[in-house]
Amino acid sequence: MTDQTTTGPSAAQPADRTPQWHLQGEQTAPVMVLSGTWQARAGNIPVFPKDGLKRAPGAHLSFQTSNLQAWDTGLVAFLWDLKRVAHDAGISLDMQTLPGPMRQLLELLPEVPDEPVHHKTARTPFLETVGNHAIASMTEVGVVSELGALTAKGAVLTLLGRSRMRMVDLLANTADAGPYALLIVGIVNFLIGAILAFVGAVELQKFAAGIYVASLVGIAMVREMAAVMTAIIMAGRTGGAYAARISTMQGNEEIDALNVFGIPTSTYLILPAVLSLIITMPFLYLYGCLIGMLGGFVVAISMLDITAAGYFHQTVTAFGIGQFIFGFTKSLVFGAFIGLTSCRIGLKAGRSAADVGIAATRAVVVGIVGVIAIDAIFAVIADVLGI
Repeated sequence: MTDQTTTGPSAAQPADRTPQWHLQGEQTAPVMVLSGTWQARAGNIPVFPKDGLKRAPGAHLSFQTSNLQAWDTGLVAFLWDLKRVAHDAGISLDMQTLPGPMRQLLELLPEVPDEPVHHKTARTPFLETVGNHAIASMTEVGVVSELGALTAKGAVLTLLGRSRMRMVDLLANTADAGPYALLIVGIVNFLIGAILAFVGAVELQKFAAGIYVASLVGIAMVREMAAVMTAIIMAGRTGGAYAARISTMQGNEEIDALNVFGIPTSTYLILPAVLSLIITMPFLYLYGCLIGMLGGFVVAISMLDITAAGYFHQTVTAFGIGQFIFGFTKSLVFGAFIGLTSCRIGLKAGRSAADVGIAATRAVVVGIVGVIAIDAIFAVIADVLGI
C-alpha cells in the first residue's frame, strides 16, 4: 500500500482528535482513510479540494473509517464535496464501506446540486395592465355598493326590530367615533380657523377690510373645511381602527365562524360601524364649525380692531342655513363612505399579522383620498345648483 495524496491538517496539530483524511491504495483500488473527530461545532472540518482526486488511480473509491472517533453532519458535508468532485472526475464511490447511518445521509444528497430555477415573468402589456386595474376598480365599486345596500337593508330591519345587530356594539362604536374624538377634532378645527383668520387678516388689512375676516372664516368652515377636516381625521382615526379590527378577526378566523353559524357580517359587524359614523359625523361637523369659528375669533380679536359683537354679527350675516345643510349632507356621505370602505378593506385583508397593518394603512389612504374626491364632486354639484 502506498500513499497517493495527503491533505488536511498538518502533522504539528494534535493527531488524536483532529479530523484527517488521506488517499492510499494500489494502482486500481484507492482507499479514502478517515480518522479523528469530525464534528461541525469544533469548526475545524477541512474542505475537500476540487483537484483532490486528480492523482487517484482507478475508477472506484472505497473508504476506511475504523479510526473515526466521532462524527456528525460536518463529515457528511465533507463527503458530499468529495461525492461531487468524484462525479466530475468519473470516479464511483463504494458507499458500502461507509457506516450505515453515514451512507443513508449521503445517499440523500445529489451528486450535482440542483440548478436554481429562474422563472421568467412575462411582461404584461401596458393597455392590458390599465384594463386590469380598471376592471378591478369597478369590481371593488360594485362590491362596496352591494355592501352598502346590505347595510341599508340591515338598518331598515333594525328600525323594524328584526335585525341581528346588537345595540351594545352600536353604542360602543358610537362612543368611540363620537365623544372620544372630540378632542382631536376640536384641536384641528380650532387651528384651521385660526390659520384662516391669520392669513385673511394679513391680506384684508391692506384694504381696510379686516371685519370681513369673520365672513371668511365662517364661510370656509361651514362650507368646506369643517366637514373635510373632520372626515380626514375620522378616516385616520376611526376608519383605520375598523380595518385593523376586522382584519384581525379575519386572521383569527372569527369571520369564518360567523359565516359558519349563518350570522351575516354586514349586519353583525359592518352595520354598527357604519351607523356610528353616520350618526356622529354631522354632530362632529357642527362641533368643528363652532370650534373653527372660535379659533378665527381669537386671532381676529388679537390682531384686528374688531369687537366681539361685531365679529359675531358679521359671522351670522355671512351665510345662511343652506350652507349648513350643504355641509351637513357632505358629512353624512363622508361618514358612510369611510365606514363602508374601511370595513371592506378589513374583510379582504390577509390572515397574517403584517396584513393587519397593511389593511389599516390602506384604509387611511383610501379614506383620505376618497373624502377629497367626494368633496370635489360636491363642489361641482354646488356650482351646478348655484349653492
